[in-house]
Amino acid sequence: MNKVNFQRITDAVIKELEAEGKRPVLLLHSCCGPCSSYVLEYLSQYFKIKLFFYNPNIYPEEEYRKRLSEQKKLLSLMQPADTEIIEGSYEPERFYECVKGFEHEPEGGKRCELCIRMRMEAAAQEAKRQKADYFATTLTVSPHKNAGYINEAGKELEGKLGIAYLVSDFKKRNGYKRSIELSREYNIYRQNYCGCVFSLDP
Repeated sequence: MNKVNFQRITDAVIKELEAEGKRPVLLLHSCCGPCSSYVLEYLSQYFKIKLFFYNPNIYPEEEYRKRLSEQKKLLSLMQPADTEIIEGSYEPERFYECVKGFEHEPEGGKRCELCIRMRMEAAAQEAKRQKADYFATTLTVSPHKNAGYINEAGKELEGKLGIAYLVSDFKKRNGYKRSIELSREYNIYRQNYCGCVFSLDP
């Protein structure tokens, strides 16, 4: 799926929704405030958003609490229409079990794929519980994340769990650049490592 223009797929979905006069519910997994900033600005025009903060990979717990707090701060300042936050459980033991045996993989390798898949599956399951129409993740806004893998995982989960996945590549159309601008505008903390203990600089 790496050569697919994912933004065009997103555009087509949105165009169809607008033509039908629909504003569906989207369960949007968020990895952090900065990454969610542009995605919220963009998607809140077309969806009612349930923002799902589920990131058991984040280390240490103080960092997790800080990122969650910054996510809430961003929402209170941006006030995107029809948006609410859902706090997932902080369960680092689930992350460590998920990546067991891949602790020393390089960033962007198999360990990261397992972590992304774990969080996306939790998002898809939460979307079903919330009776959302779609689920998606903010992770594709990052230039350090593989949008092809993320979208492939999303479509597999769509088939497995029966909840529609919104294909995306939010870094397109200067999405990542816009996320940096919004983070500065709202004075949102931008972390210098992805989240897990293995991504910390040695």
